[in-house]
Amino acid sequence: MTNIHQYDVVVVGGGGAGLMAAMYASQRAKTAVISKLYPVRSHTGAAQGGIGAALGNLEEDSPEWHTFDTVKGSDYLGDQDAIEFMCHEAVQAVYDLEHMGLPFSRTADGRIAQRPFGGHTNNVTKKPVRRACYASDRTGHMILQTLYQQCIKNNILFYDEFQAMDLLLVDGKVAGVVAVELATGELHVFHAKAVIFATGGHGRIWEITSNAYAYTGDGCAIVARRGIPLEDMEFFQFHPTGIYKLGILITEAVRGEGGILFNKKGERFMERYAPTIKDLASRDVISRAMYLETRAGNDVNGQRFFYLDVTPETVNKYAEIDGRTRPDGTPYRVTAQEILSKIPDIADFCQTYLGIDPTRQPIPVQPTAHYAMGGIPTNIMGQVVIDEQNTVLPGLYAAGEVACVSVHGANRLGTNSLVDLIVFGKHSGIHAAEFALGADFVPLPADPTEYVREQISRLHAGSGKEKAAAIAREMKAEMFDHVGVFRTQEGLEHAIQKIRELQERFKDVRVTDSGKIFNMELLQTWELGNMLDLALVTAQSALARTESRGGHARDDYPARDDVNWLKHTLAWMDRDQIRLGYKPVVITKYPPKERTY
Repeated sequence: MTNIHQYDVVVVGGGGAGLMAAMYASQRAKTAVISKLYPVRSHTGAAQGGIGAALGNLEEDSPEWHTFDTVKGSDYLGDQDAIEFMCHEAVQAVYDLEHMGLPFSRTADGRIAQRPFGGHTNNVTKKPVRRACYASDRTGHMILQTLYQQCIKNNILFYDEFQAMDLLLVDGKVAGVVAVELATGELHVFHAKAVIFATGGHGRIWEITSNAYAYTGDGCAIVARRGIPLEDMEFFQFHPTGIYKLGILITEAVRGEGGILFNKKGERFMERYAPTIKDLASRDVISRAMYLETRAGNDVNGQRFFYLDVTPETVNKYAEIDGRTRPDGTPYRVTAQEILSKIPDIADFCQTYLGIDPTRQPIPVQPTAHYAMGGIPTNIMGQVVIDEQNTVLPGLYAAGEVACVSVHGANRLGTNSLVDLIVFGKHSGIHAAEFALGADFVPLPADPTEYVREQISRLHAGSGKEKAAAIAREMKAEMFDHVGVFRTQEGLEHAIQKIRELQERFKDVRVTDSGKIFNMELLQTWELGNMLDLALVTAQSALARTESRGGHARDDYPARDDVNWLKHTLAWMDRDQIRLGYKPVVITKYPPKERTY
């Protein structure tokens, strides 16, 4: 049975970007949200440390400084017109969230509190600047709750626990999406004038990741199968401080509050790699430093982890060494109670998963796959572009981590994920509604669910000699070993060969559950197919880029190469092959130069 629904705008994904897009689209157009989760369980809720905006509440700051830090953090691969737009829009976006009721942490005089974060600097003194606006260490959770309440107030229709499985295109125009209702197994066609993908990232293709189980790259895989390229997929950020073995994120705010990284010798090793900004260097810099320390035998017990120390004794000692002060100029000193008040969830994680109190013992951490800089290519209005000339596909939009604007370039600056989803979620929603008001519905194909039914049939028709779980484990281990923090030609070629082998074996996987109600075996197997496709695109794009830049570090090509590689990668999935193309990076005010810390 197929159910057909009709809306002006359909948003796929109920996280921060999707809710922001839906909220603004609904002001002018009939809007629905499809989400495979209950929206407030979306991964935006895991964002801890803050949202960057140059409010200047505690010290001098400006959107121009935020722009430069983002360009520099991107290793000059970010499009500077989009970055400037985002950083200037960020200020009003934060105040808008405040006016919606988001309970930000406050200064003594009632203003939104701000704290330092990696890579955010005073561009004159080069010292860290307090730019991250935060709600304790639950910033993403508070954003998600606030936006969901606004969407409910706007009477937006939610289709919760519906898995989108196909994008409907007719003669190069959007006609809608097809989704399966998890509770019944029935297929639903959402006929729409405009579709916004806000489905998040694909970090589950790596073994150690901070990403939720839902982050399986669905949006990227769906559009890629419809002939739309993916941009800059070789760039994936490894956050330096995931809980050892588990990958659960220890927010950068811990270092913002004074936490220090140590190797097995008790050395503050970041002094060697970023002598000016030290433990508040960008994430790619710290993750690579950890790799190099591991290679030198300086990891703890030879187990590829390091210590993050946020005990008051250590914080106060190094604050004095660094000459760190409070906004009023007095020396920076903290108590255990102050630390716990600012990172209560982190303290809870440490107690639950490690059995330690972070105000008394150091936290064992290692790099964890964290954030996709690449994704579906868009312009600053969220419109999806489909070639090197930035040709717009009418009616299709993307926002948040699934999209590549590109404001993050080769490496995202901390706090900018929340800025990205708020700013570009808003503008994609506004533009999609404007488009829908001036457009007619594109007629649906004769059999709109045909491709989805084919996909489901294939998953039931395998020989059964292969198991999805085994293929997933092998994929994740291969990606972590060879397409992780550091890469080589040999390792990437091995990964490509392995992933192709796994794709062939995947054809022999058979879904044994023939039931319709919450058939999670079927959906998780389908998600594995998405991850295998994106793993291949990532490895193939990384092999072609013979340089090191941001989150893409090549042992065999250690230098950044602006002459040959100051360009974005576009990757098309052509049947069983990956076809690569390139387009220029937009440079406005800041020509590339070497990053210094």
